Amino acid sequence: MYRLLVLVTIGLLFGVALGAQQQAGPTAPPPTPRQAAPIDLTGNWVSVITEEWRWRMITPPKGDFTSIPLSPAGKEASDRWEPSMDGSCLAYGAGGVMRMPTRLRIAWDGDTALRVEADAGQQTRRLSFISAPTAAAAPSLQGVSVAAWEPLGGQPIMRNGQRIGPAPAGGALKVTTTSLAEAWLRRNGASYSTSASIVEYWDTMRFPNGDVWLVVTQIVSDPKYLLNDYTTSMHFKREADGSKWRPSPCRPASGA
Repeated sequence: MYRLLVLVTIGLLFGVALGAQQQAGPTAPPPTPRQAAPIDLTGNWVSVITEEWRWRMITPPKGDFTSIPLSPAGKEASDRWEPSMDGSCLAYGAGGVMRMPTRLRIAWDGDTALRVEADAGQQTRRLSFISAPTAAAAPSLQGVSVAAWEPLGGQPIMRNGQRIGPAPAGGALKVTTTSLAEAWLRRNGASYSTSASIVEYWDTMRFPNGDVWLVVTQIVSDPKYLLNDYTTSMHFKREADGSKWRPSPCRPASGA
């Protein structure tokens, strides 16, 4: 009799739960990457050269690879550069274009990808939030970039045990780029190989005067041409519009 009562009770509870699920209806689809964006990267941005001015604003002399941890193979490849090669599109791959004095134009390409255009070299990067096999992707200057939001999260603001504010808002964009063609970290031929991969973190900062800055931290890993990771950061300031957009093409090169 006791076992029967238990079975009846379980059956009633199951029926109630099932009925509640049916009343609740289908689960809403998850937000798209565009809807879930913790920060707004769209708009027009201009690079602000605050680091490595002498290597970014002008083409360094042949052999000036200061601060780049080139391996012997990397130095051999980099030493093939000649001044006559200045302006080559090889300087505008994913590992170099963000360090150029340039303007960026960022917009959504549908709901699952960001399109990043650089007027320097007329290059376009596509940051996709949908992972795809890259083994079959032919190496290219901009490679294959997979993006993911990384919200800041955190605890709500507390004082004396009382909640006085929400959890910190915002977040960052993480971008991982592979399937890269051999190209340059600097315009003087400092090279990275097809074995390279790039991880970037895109953050925004808002200042009291209303200025909004974009900071891109880039980590280049290359077991062939680098002795260790090459990490740099680039800064961009948001512009009101695209009136200063001045696209200038680079010189086509093998692998561009």
